[in-house]
Amino acid sequence: MGGAERGNRADTRDGQWAYIGSFTAGGGRGITVAAVDAVTGALTPHSAVDTIVNPSALALDPGAGVLYAVSDTEPGAVAAFRADAGSLTPLGPAVGVGGSGPTHLGVAGRRVLTANYGSGSVSSLAIGPDGSLCGPPAVLTHRGSGPDADRQRGPHAHQVLPDPGGRWVLSVDLGTDSVRVCVLDPATGELRVHAETVLRAGSGPRHLAFHPDGEVAYVLHELEPVMTVCRWDAAAGHLEALTEVAVDTEGLPAGERAHPSVVCVPPDGRFVRAAVRGSNTVLTFSLPDGAEKPRFTGGVDCGGVWPRDLVTDPSGRRLYVVNEWSGDVTWFEADPESGRLRRGGAVEVPAAACVVFS
Repeated sequence: MGGAERGNRADTRDGQWAYIGSFTAGGGRGITVAAVDAVTGALTPHSAVDTIVNPSALALDPGAGVLYAVSDTEPGAVAAFRADAGSLTPLGPAVGVGGSGPTHLGVAGRRVLTANYGSGSVSSLAIGPDGSLCGPPAVLTHRGSGPDADRQRGPHAHQVLPDPGGRWVLSVDLGTDSVRVCVLDPATGELRVHAETVLRAGSGPRHLAFHPDGEVAYVLHELEPVMTVCRWDAAAGHLEALTEVAVDTEGLPAGERAHPSVVCVPPDGRFVRAAVRGSNTVLTFSLPDGAEKPRFTGGVDCGGVWPRDLVTDPSGRRLYVVNEWSGDVTWFEADPESGRLRRGGAVEVPAAACVVFS
């Protein structure tokens, strides 16, 4: 295993590590731990663990030094690992989520939350004193459907995350064309729906990212190439859809459908990035007129095939694209003024699904 910058030795003076999840059913290694070069941003694989099947989503609790990984299976589960000096040590066996096909997870207080695509539900698991997980899960099942007969016959929770203030939990459902705002009971872990924002029928919302100001959120849709700009009222727990922005699909082969996957916002809040599968591009939107008015400024080739995840590193200087079908993670240098992306390199990771940074 080695980075695209052959002959490079990773400079890890800042002690930063990347954790890359991959589909073991597709030939992936499970979770790959890679050193992050402090100067170039290059990733150099250091170790891997294959004790969990299909870790398609990861979440790091940096304060506790614990990495959580879903097992995207039927039934689904979550595993916890102690993350220390480039190694992962399991913290007990994986714990069932009470649902199928979890595709995303997040940490909210002393709970790990999962979005279970197959069963259309969101689960909550308690975190023990050592970071391990405790069952049984508390499960909130979504209700509803959408007009797409192939993809929306029932609910399909695709993402779950706490809001920036940590008071609310939001779940994005591709099957019901909506985002639910929930209250999490810290004692029992139970989730209760507080409000639901209904988006355009058939659009298939997949992924949401907040602007650093905490007042605007962007929802990327999978079934139609659009991004919805929303206003977030943290006091009221209300998400208001303001406008839709077209997602460029230039370069999409004739007869094929675009499948937007992930939206992210760098720490400086000056740009919005979106990945589009099918056209295999990463798009940049600038925000010169404010966070509520993204302006498309261009796209670049993602460096591989089928970009499933898109992550800005903690410094905001680089963007990492996880390309599932080509089996690699490609990184780009981001110009802080123009937002332009310049390809830096890539590392091979078969059946790659996601990446998080320490």
